[in-house]
Amino acid sequence: MEQPLAPYSVCNLAAVNLAEMANKDTKTVDFKKLEQTVKTGVRMQDNVIDATPYFLEENKKQALGERRVGLGVMGMHDLLIYCETEYGSKAGNELIDKLFEAIATTAYRESIELAKEKGSFPFLIGKTDEETKELREAFINTGYMKKMPEDIREAILENGIRNSHLLTVAPTGSTGTMVGVSTGLEPYFSFSYYRSGRLGKFIEVKASIVQEYLDRNPEADPNNLPKWFVASMDLTPEAHADTQCVIQRWVDSSISKTVNAPRGYKVDQVESVYRRLYNGGAKGGTVYVDGSRDSQVLTLKAEENTVGEQTELFHETAKPKVVLMDTVQELEKTSVSIGSEIGDTCPVCRTGSVEEIGGCNTCTSCNAQLKCGI
Repeated sequence: MEQPLAPYSVCNLAAVNLAEMANKDTKTVDFKKLEQTVKTGVRMQDNVIDATPYFLEENKKQALGERRVGLGVMGMHDLLIYCETEYGSKAGNELIDKLFEAIATTAYRESIELAKEKGSFPFLIGKTDEETKELREAFINTGYMKKMPEDIREAILENGIRNSHLLTVAPTGSTGTMVGVSTGLEPYFSFSYYRSGRLGKFIEVKASIVQEYLDRNPEADPNNLPKWFVASMDLTPEAHADTQCVIQRWVDSSISKTVNAPRGYKVDQVESVYRRLYNGGAKGGTVYVDGSRDSQVLTLKAEENTVGEQTELFHETAKPKVVLMDTVQELEKTSVSIGSEIGDTCPVCRTGSVEEIGGCNTCTSCNAQLKCGI
């Protein structure tokens, strides 16, 4: 969960495409362009708060009272590649630290400017000047704000700030894929992989950044790319966790980041990663062990997305067996085959049968489309 919310709060998310912030000739970050983009993003999201038609009066009251926004990123790995810097390395984390410091401080300074122009968020305004001062002092003495530059803290004390929260890094899975860059904070899962779509089909995805590199460097060997083309599963879980903690320092909400672990990762190893995240200041975290689910969205081979070998977290005799049934009847005592193949009983309504209709395996009772042949 990357955005913890108060009751009736509203999620207002946007993302800066960091791939566009690279100077590909000098292999550096264009910080001036980044800062201007962040300023524009903060103002845009603040305007969205006023333009939104709220369904519930409680939503409107909360949103206008706290004026929370969540500016995030996508294309971070692309930026590192353009800067010829390896994700998860010491140099990579140093660059990421500077990157998110610039994003955070620019966003907060712009929100302070907005407060000068339009006023502070109402929940930071007391009934008296003395009460307002106390609220501002409490705000700048939170754990996150104590780490911010002193000029920002002093400016909030003097002028207030337009938005209670400014930064959130959401996954951007669909939008990042649409734009053609790495999603959220994640490194590329691979530079050629298969994505499982909602129609049950495998879609081969090739990262365009590889071809771009080869076009710019015709002498390069496509089968032996430089080390900064590191993939997610090439990184240790500890490297994933440490990079997340570097970013978390500059993000006032939580962030979405997956720590990818290899097959066979044990329970105590997963626990140690969560402890590493906690000790590093992360507000949340996700550890995914490869192959730990029957099917997964991203795989290196199309045929891997089937029920297959599972991570051995339990001995065979101790594995928990959970069967969900509408009755107490045990699954092995019935001949009903619940699934998505032709002739199966529909797993949704459990009354109709699955037949091929218009190219899709469809339930004859509830019309659920269970598998598509298109």
